[in-house]
Amino acid sequence: MKKAILFGANGYLGRHIAYFLKKNCIEFIPTDIAETSIDNYSNYQRIDVTKKNDLQQLNFNVDYVFAFAGLTGTKSSPEIIEKFTQVNEQGLTNVIESCKNVKNIRIVFPSTRLVYKGVENTLLKEDSEKESKTIYAQNKLACEQLLITSNIDYTIFRICVPYGNLIDEAYSYGTIGFFINKAKNNENITLFGNGKQKRTFTHVSDIAQSIIESIKLDATINDVYNIGSNDALSLLEVANLVALKYTVDVEFIDWPEEALKIESGDTIFDDEKLRKKTNYKYKHSLKKWISEIY
Repeated sequence: MKKAILFGANGYLGRHIAYFLKKNCIEFIPTDIAETSIDNYSNYQRIDVTKKNDLQQLNFNVDYVFAFAGLTGTKSSPEIIEKFTQVNEQGLTNVIESCKNVKNIRIVFPSTRLVYKGVENTLLKEDSEKESKTIYAQNKLACEQLLITSNIDYTIFRICVPYGNLIDEAYSYGTIGFFINKAKNNENITLFGNGKQKRTFTHVSDIAQSIIESIKLDATINDVYNIGSNDALSLLEVANLVALKYTVDVEFIDWPEEALKIESGDTIFDDEKLRKKTNYKYKHSLKKWISEIY
């Protein structure tokens, strides 16, 4: 039986990775910085990846290490930059160091659409131009390079906009969660500018399943992959779908200066590279998913 360590097991993506590790009969140790497991795993361990002594508690004689622990966000200040760098970059460095003497181990790492320079109506390949406008995006690019230049096997997955939830009653997080929460409270959905910037929207189960299917293959070792979907839509198109579902309106507001500075424009993923390796078929449609939520 394959074995794994999962860092960030209490996070949105981490919880879904755990869900599919179980479904695929991969034995794993769930870890996070919190005292307890959100999902009540009996073998959960509290681990702070910034502390080498914490990592020494773990047996790294496993097949996979899922490095899903980290901070997210767009705010910037000297204190935030220092904290993000410590947790995201130093944390991953510590994980890499812990793996260096283990044979046949692979680090699995989630990256983000925010590393790309958006191009209008253009599918972005893995080698498309990069542009990191936030400390989070800078961390992700730095972490990718840490893995690429290490002597440890790795697979990096770039994720655009996830949605959905298989685990609890929260319908979604981030962009989609914001739209739904506004509409469910009978509030109009607000969009900056005209809302025409496009994204690839991927159901979280398609993200987790495609990751699990990919890492079963030796052919995906030491490479970077975009995870795609059946949906490349504008924020306005998605907002209209949610507004129609809950009979609210969409309102346009001016861009706040700070938000405009970090807006990337269209980020639409070309996922041909991953699809050719795995033949994975995305199972979810955003329009159908929105129509079926309560």
